[in-house]
Amino acid sequence: MVAMPAWHLRDYHDDDVDQAIQIWDQSRRSEEDPVFPVSEVMAAAEAGQTAVVAVVGDELVGVAVAQAHGKRAWVLLVALASRWRDRGIGSALLAELERRLRALGVRRISTLLPAHAAGTKALEHSGYLSRADLTYYEKLEPRETANNEVLTALGGRMLPEGLWETMAGMEREKQVVERRVVLPLTEPALAERYGVVPPKAVVLFGPPGTGKTSFAKAVASRLGWPFVELFPSRLAADTSEGLATALREAFADLAELDSVLLFIDEVEEIAAVRSGQAVDPGHGVTNELLKLIPSFREHDARLLVCATNSVRSLDPAFLRPGRFDYVIPIGPPNRTARAAIWTRYLRGAADSVDLAQLVDATELFTPADIEFAARKGAQAAFEREVTARQGGPATTEDYMTAIADTRPTLTARAIGEFTEDIEKYSRL
Repeated sequence: MVAMPAWHLRDYHDDDVDQAIQIWDQSRRSEEDPVFPVSEVMAAAEAGQTAVVAVVGDELVGVAVAQAHGKRAWVLLVALASRWRDRGIGSALLAELERRLRALGVRRISTLLPAHAAGTKALEHSGYLSRADLTYYEKLEPRETANNEVLTALGGRMLPEGLWETMAGMEREKQVVERRVVLPLTEPALAERYGVVPPKAVVLFGPPGTGKTSFAKAVASRLGWPFVELFPSRLAADTSEGLATALREAFADLAELDSVLLFIDEVEEIAAVRSGQAVDPGHGVTNELLKLIPSFREHDARLLVCATNSVRSLDPAFLRPGRFDYVIPIGPPNRTARAAIWTRYLRGAADSVDLAQLVDATELFTPADIEFAARKGAQAAFEREVTARQGGPATTEDYMTAIADTRPTLTARAIGEFTEDIEKYSRL
């Protein structure tokens, strides 16, 4: 018989969270409704409440967390890895919790567990008594209210309906996104019948201004899911603990939502190719994101959309099929798309301009460039009306002048690199 390696106890560390959640998953039965949700337990541990783990080498095999309130404390969690049960680890974790709680002045330690939950044996062996004369009462906050509070804290919002229809032109991209992303999520029963697994994470790549953010918002609008955008620079500024910790906390909050489309623009800021050196400040952030994505994928009604202007700068591990279902190019508008975009912004002037001339003149324009030129041409007509009282819609000349004054975002080189990236990175 092979002897099991020795285990020992130590303090809980912030980077233990992923293994602790895995142990919690192993400890609970699928039908159990825990009294203390894992997000609340992990938040207490990270806030400095009493928490102890059992480890074998670098592997966590047990975790216990308690929260003290004056002279009373509640044990929030006692969880053990499946193959390390019945070895006295649970009792040892409880004993260490008790020692630390007594040092804080705690005199009464209580806990609430579902019947036959993991940890009950350790409690009984440690002298805890089950009281049959108590009835547990609980009032749950309406789920919608809780969702709204979490969504507000994350800076998310519900987007108006109909954004999908406003994506003028871009029919090639719309067709790909609709077929690969939207339809499996809006028709889950039909997708399951055909063995199609709805996507959980996609990457949109292409030159700046081609509409990647607009596509993400349009998908959220189409699904009717909350839209949350994470800004890496803002996350780093909002905490003194570093970007990796801020990311982990944000993903923990997202787990509280019933559904969400999470959008991360310019994801290359936190998922760039790693140097391979531990001292690289971006190394830990990329590693953290790589660990968070699989957990995010485990939840239903979740979609992660990452956008980048430079797909070639992303870490190869980040683009793996196991993390992202599709890597979709969002390119510059072709002639048909440019005509549709111009028509959208011309409005009342559509009958008084030469649309073909505008389309030809804006070959290197992105949708954002066309919108800017259209507004500039309309502004010229508006100012002419105000200053000279010469009425009439904007003319072709107004728009051509605006086009000449607009510096296009795209260059022939950028389009060439994008074409190369499509061949090398796209996955549809």
